[in-house]
Amino acid sequence: MSRAAKITLASSLLASAVVIWGVHFLQIRERETMFQGVIRDDERRREKMRQREQDLQESIRKREAYERIQTVSKPLSSATDHAHE
Repeated sequence: MSRAAKITLASSLLASAVVIWGVHFLQIRERETMFQGVIRDDERRREKMRQREQDLQESIRKREAYERIQTVSKPLSSATDHAHE
């Protein structure tokens, strides 16, 4: 085999190895990035649930305060009750 052929073969093998390593490295990085996205989504979901729980507790607290100030009575009748009679 000539010297030029050996150099071409060696450079082709080296280039192939670099490309394979590069693709592998990019796949690993992409997988880690995607996983971080899942972690961020979970944290957002937990934060949203915490906020909803706080809002619910605040609504309950306000309702109790309003009911202490003013009593709530049942409605006398509704339009749907008259429709069925």
